[in-house]
Amino acid sequence: MSEPATLGFIGLGVMGGRMCRNLARKSGKPVLGYDTVPARIAECTGAGIGIEAGASVADVATRADMVFLCVPGEPQVREVCFGAGGLIEHARAGQTLVDMTTATVAVNLEVAAALAARGADFADAPIARGVPSAEDGTLAITVGASAEVLARIEPYLRCMGTEISHCGGVGTGLVMKLMNNMLLFQTVSALAETMAIATRAGVDRSKVFEVLSKGSADSFAMRRHGACMTSGEYPDDQFPTTYSLKDLRYALDLAERTGVDARGAKLVEERFVEAIDEGYGHLYSPVIYRLFEA
Repeated sequence: MSEPATLGFIGLGVMGGRMCRNLARKSGKPVLGYDTVPARIAECTGAGIGIEAGASVADVATRADMVFLCVPGEPQVREVCFGAGGLIEHARAGQTLVDMTTATVAVNLEVAAALAARGADFADAPIARGVPSAEDGTLAITVGASAEVLARIEPYLRCMGTEISHCGGVGTGLVMKLMNNMLLFQTVSALAETMAIATRAGVDRSKVFEVLSKGSADSFAMRRHGACMTSGEYPDDQFPTTYSLKDLRYALDLAERTGVDARGAKLVEERFVEAIDEGYGHLYSPVIYRLFEA
């Protein structure tokens, strides 16, 4: 199958906007960008790197040969794909949709089947590592797709990420993304407990994770998320706690479907809900440490 002449990117939010800009900078292809928020489109088109504003989902679907999608969750995927003027309605043979949203396996399979009926291909390729990695193009991307589709989309995924993992058929990329997030959130919860115990026992807040990072407890989560607990500053322009709760509940739904009693993850769900009830839902998820400070 020939290379796509034009790429499309739908969903230009905190992650998607950065990913779209990296795609345009590195792919050498014209990119059509669309979002329901006009300011996000303007930010991308104003970067001077070959991104053209798409007029609508239908416009991008009609003009792009390969479309990337990065929206908040399952409801938005359903609207963009199955809604009036959506991607399914305008799909055509030879077209490829790459859904980089953290949604559900169920919606992945439904979208893939609907596209296949029209001769189009689908891959789920959700992302991990957060905003800094979206900015510098070092995301970790887990892919669920056939080997043929993976070969077609991988050069473009590498414009946005450095770790591309083929997990199996459609839906498996999302399974591994949900497991990544579930494990991460449990680690963040454990970090909050650790900080609370250590500081109440007399260790200076600035020392806790610095010392732990020199031993076997060191981790990516401790260095990135623990830094927020150390400083007491929780960004409101990164992955908010409300989104973390959404992803965790997708993972817990998968746990239930597979017959696993994920008790540790259920505790984190309770903490996320408590943090949101306290008014912290818009802040980065390490903010759950404030529950211990209170």
